[in-house]
Amino acid sequence: MRIVLNSLAAALLTTVSLLAGALVVEIGNPAANPEALSKHAALVARTTSCHAPEKTSMTATAEGVIDGQRRSIPLKLIALSAPGTFAITHEWPLSGTWAVKIVARNPEFKDYATGALIRFNAGSDQWSSVKHYFHEPTDSEIAAMLDTRQGVDRASLK
Repeated sequence: MRIVLNSLAAALLTTVSLLAGALVVEIGNPAANPEALSKHAALVARTTSCHAPEKTSMTATAEGVIDGQRRSIPLKLIALSAPGTFAITHEWPLSGTWAVKIVARNPEFKDYATGALIRFNAGSDQWSSVKHYFHEPTDSEIAAMLDTRQGVDRASLK
């Protein structure tokens, strides 16, 4: 029993130390941020990093399907006063099925990227769920998120 507990404690400490200083994308509700509300944000994205956060770059795209056609729309990130915090406005059509893909990179982490997919309710600027990744979300992960929204045929998403 003692060996199991020691192994479990060692694994926990290793996991905590790996995540300390990790580059992570956090997603927030703009209703909790008056500055984001004033910019008409649909969501707020924030990066965390103990290693040179000022070097972190972030991109966002709206990924969607309209009438069976896959679409990708680059989104503008609006820097907020808190370092590493950005407002993202709703710049994609209300029709169709949509998710926002956010990717963050920092040269201190070499080729590592972290990301998130945020699912939006159909016909609305309200988001319904967030999925975090410790890599840039892949096309198949985006297709799976869009597929779970309205039963869209996966073949039409590629």
